[in-house]
Amino acid sequence: MKFDYDAKYFNPTHTLDCGQVFRFRPYKDGYLSLSADKICYVYSDGIKTVVESDDADYFYRYFDLDRDYSPIIEKAKSYGIPLLSKSAELCSGLKILNQNREEMFYSFIISQNNNIPRIKGIIERICTGLGERICSPYGEYYSFPTSAALAAAPVEFFRGAGAGYRDTYLYETSKLVTAELLQSLENLPAAQLKKQLLKYKGVGGKVADCIALFGFGKTDSFPVDTWLEKVYAEDFRGTLKDRNKITEYFVNEFGEYSGYIQQYLFYGKRLNL
Repeated sequence: MKFDYDAKYFNPTHTLDCGQVFRFRPYKDGYLSLSADKICYVYSDGIKTVVESDDADYFYRYFDLDRDYSPIIEKAKSYGIPLLSKSAELCSGLKILNQNREEMFYSFIISQNNNIPRIKGIIERICTGLGERICSPYGEYYSFPTSAALAAAPVEFFRGAGAGYRDTYLYETSKLVTAELLQSLENLPAAQLKKQLLKYKGVGGKVADCIALFGFGKTDSFPVDTWLEKVYAEDFRGTLKDRNKITEYFVNEFGEYSGYIQQYLFYGKRLNL
């Protein structure tokens, strides 16, 4: 099964390469994108973006394609911030994904103080070691393991996968987290959700904001990393040094649009727009 979408409002490179997801790789004219136990092939000719998958409905939601981003883009441009306006215009096809929460939760624990190639390698080794082997038209792949599968693994497994000091975070936290538990947090406001997430070992402020935004769709969340610190200092002439305070500043500025703004600013800065 496959479907297509206006490439102006869905660019797979911008969507997959903006730091919100790690399980994708180049394939033919586009990418193979993996989520939980599912896979799709996504590519664009600049006019249409095409998604091919046996789970087309899943990936339609995953790529947030039922949401009209044109008013979000216009709102971003209305602030009159050069970097933000340019990024919203040139990266209008960037989507915030609706990710599998368990996968997203552990992926961002792995992501802290880490670089993207290493994060992707650790996740791949964990999937190969604990996930389900699946054959698809695009080749063999492994599902992301459930919390139960992660919890059954010894701490040495995570160490062997290259998680480093995060091995104990994954080992201990996976014993406390279930899909049902994460679902029970769904209706909490962003601030309350963040407080709950911070109770888990390995989840600090930035990781909690990432989980809230990318895993729970709390678009009034604003993760701050080194790129956003740079944006804050250079493009907003900010003087705060504490990341929590910088996060509060951005959320106060952008409210319910914070998550979208964060992605435009983050990706725009990385592209040196």
